[in-house]
Amino acid sequence: MLKIEGLTVNYGGIKALKGIDMDVPEGKIITLVGANGAGKSTTLRSVVGLTKITSGKIYYQGQNITGKNTVDIVRSGIVLVPEGRRIFPNLTVYENLVLGGYCEKNKKIFDERLEHVCTVFPRLKERLKQKAGTFSGGEQQMLALGRALMANPKLLMLDEPSLGLAPLIVKNIFEIIQTINKSGVTVLLIEQNAKAALEIADYGYVLETGNIVLKGSGVELLSNENVRKAYLGIA
Repeated sequence: MLKIEGLTVNYGGIKALKGIDMDVPEGKIITLVGANGAGKSTTLRSVVGLTKITSGKIYYQGQNITGKNTVDIVRSGIVLVPEGRRIFPNLTVYENLVLGGYCEKNKKIFDERLEHVCTVFPRLKERLKQKAGTFSGGEQQMLALGRALMANPKLLMLDEPSLGLAPLIVKNIFEIIQTINKSGVTVLLIEQNAKAALEIADYGYVLETGNIVLKGSGVELLSNENVRKAYLGIA
């Protein structure tokens, strides 16, 4: 579904990505793990056109989308849930969801998507008129995911969805990600919580200072000695 070839991104004299290659097959959960500053967010931002790439190609469903406008990329079915959730705190839950579905002009289809989001996230349905800024961190993450689903993604990219959340909430968020995937949405997930990510991933990549240094199935990477020492805190 998504293919990245030789992706390089420079920020001034800093090489954030150094020619990475990645494949994201349709229907799978793929995770990209690594420490802060490894280039994980830069990878996702490059895919949706928010970061200018230096060299390389990005293909989506066989089409070259390198350098395309972000709005057109979103309309094609790629949606990013950014790090920190980036909900609009002064708007209601409903208004946040409306913004997520801004590309859909057919009211019937929009209403069907809204109903689907409310089914996946019953708490949002109960609080459609509530200001988003009054939500807890976990509830805001649910809203960010719901807002993304309003755009009807074929490929959902998640940037640190567990960041700053309590362990019980993290477990719930990852269960929701699996549910979304089972509904037919391909997921590209980046996470510092490597254990949680690899446990649900079909395949994973380990990124270090702009280079992919390891790759394999989630199970393989969980059992890899280097991954266990560096990212799982297990000797």
